[in-house]
Amino acid sequence: MMDASRFATFISRIRAGDEQAAAALVQHYEPLIRRMVRLKLRRQGLSRLFDSMDVCQSVLASFFQRASAGQYDLQRPEQLIRLLVTMTRNQLISKGRRQCSQRRDHRRLASAARLNEVAASQSSPSQKIAGREILERFQQRLSSEEKQLAALRALGLDWQAIASRLGGAAQARRVQLTRAMERAAQGLGLEKSHA
Repeated sequence: MMDASRFATFISRIRAGDEQAAAALVQHYEPLIRRMVRLKLRRQGLSRLFDSMDVCQSVLASFFQRASAGQYDLQRPEQLIRLLVTMTRNQLISKGRRQCSQRRDHRRLASAARLNEVAASQSSPSQKIAGREILERFQQRLSSEEKQLAALRALGLDWQAIASRLGGAAQARRVQLTRAMERAAQGLGLEKSHA
């Protein structure tokens, strides 16, 4: 485990969009998330319908999105673990509810899910590439002004300081970035996390 000062530096790098920090986070925490997803899916009888990698990437993308917007105040690695576990649990609950609300026939969908499992087992991207790809795809969907807002927020500036620098009201700038992040996540087909 990292000490508090190294962890604070690590989180700052993630907020700033540092690809190496993102890749390190993916490499370190992806196995934890995927284990949890597989366990929960097995318990709920949904393991043939959802791929653990898809859920994991959705959780990580949501984390990167919100971290870059400065929505998390993480001081210790244990807080990050709890946050990722909560986000994963919420993601699975959301997917399970959606599945039930659509009253899908699990047996009919099982054969399609098996095809997805075979495809996933044959090609697994490296963790470093996965982290970089999530960040790049997300950042491509932001305008230059939105990227600037995210960068200033990632540097730790509060909304008042950002508004002073870029103009406008602090609340308006916060809403602007939040909406941009939600739009980018929706454009990538990522689920909103309720963490």
